[in-house]
Amino acid sequence: MAHDAATPIDPGAKLVIRNIGLLLSGDIGRPILDADAIVAVGGRITAIGRVAEIDMEGATTVIDAHGCGVTPGLIDSHVHPVAGDWTPRQSQLNWIESTLHGGVTTMISAGEVHTPGRPRDVVGLKAMAVFAQRAFTAFRPGGMKIHAGAPVIEPEMEEHDFKELADAGVRLLGEVGLGGVKDGPTARRMVGWARKYGIQSTIHTGGPSIPGSGLIDSAVVLEADTDVIGHVNGGHTALPDREIRCICEGCQRALELVHNGNERAALYAMRTAREMGQLERVILGTDGPAGSGVQPLGILRMIAMLSSLGDVPAEVAFCFGTGNTARMRELDTGLIEVGRAADFVLLDRAQHSAGRDVLECVQLGDLPGVGMVVIDGLPRIGRSRNTPPADKVPEVVA
Repeated sequence: MAHDAATPIDPGAKLVIRNIGLLLSGDIGRPILDADAIVAVGGRITAIGRVAEIDMEGATTVIDAHGCGVTPGLIDSHVHPVAGDWTPRQSQLNWIESTLHGGVTTMISAGEVHTPGRPRDVVGLKAMAVFAQRAFTAFRPGGMKIHAGAPVIEPEMEEHDFKELADAGVRLLGEVGLGGVKDGPTARRMVGWARKYGIQSTIHTGGPSIPGSGLIDSAVVLEADTDVIGHVNGGHTALPDREIRCICEGCQRALELVHNGNERAALYAMRTAREMGQLERVILGTDGPAGSGVQPLGILRMIAMLSSLGDVPAEVAFCFGTGNTARMRELDTGLIEVGRAADFVLLDRAQHSAGRDVLECVQLGDLPGVGMVVIDGLPRIGRSRNTPPADKVPEVVA
């Protein structure tokens, strides 16, 4: 198992990426940018534009994209980490580092629920949340950013418990419904306390998944009013279409679609959001590790599935896994904007895809080839060991 600590960011380090063939912004209102170069200093984007227009002098790292595309680092809105880069769910090592090879640069915990002997008492669950928050802040396999420490609420919790969690640095709740709280009124009260102290919430949607979970239907989801409607397409078992539509129409919260859910229900939820003119609410997760395994390419697979079967332009589908999530989750990554974290994926059309370019490749349901991943302005991996090989491959030239 890797023991990667967070790499200190050199405030004077200057990254230049040039010869970009396609720049995807992550912003659903303007998904493609007219630019072929990016500059980042100290791990933050400082300039976006044409090579002839921006200052590229003094670069400490230069990447020649060789005409491939660049997208913001992908964000997995729904994972269940446990300890380091190991999961007991499949007794697997290095699943986080492998996910980096799928273009994911940020993960968000929906609860460390697979921890063996997970405590259910208030003292224990708070202690575990603080531990996970500290551990995954310090532990970054391959540079991956992991937002963890997401306690699953129990009926005995009171307002002061949420304040104590927030004061200790906890900023997330695990899925409401995976613990003892499964009714709307109790969930709404506790979600309100969490929101009061700056803790973001999500809820389990659909049929039971792990022992101790249960059915969470549309009535409970809407009454709880969490910030994120976790796996609205089920995890694994989806609600009936009428209840999915009820959730989409009955609130303005994020609609999370996951790889380990019902694919038909994911397409239905996405199409409902599109009918409402609210595709900006759609965000993506894997809900892994899970009984169906771990999915290093899960976010790319969701993007390709929603684009190809849901008739969504690929550049819009990429926003589901980048900028939409960044805005709903209040992250400083996921968008190609000045001031944002310099987290990028360089990718291109998979070799021999029927698509003529990377966007058509995805719209036809093929996965693109990842050629490089950059986090905080530092190249972290070269050609992915998990995706198909790409036509064009970027290169660090200086």
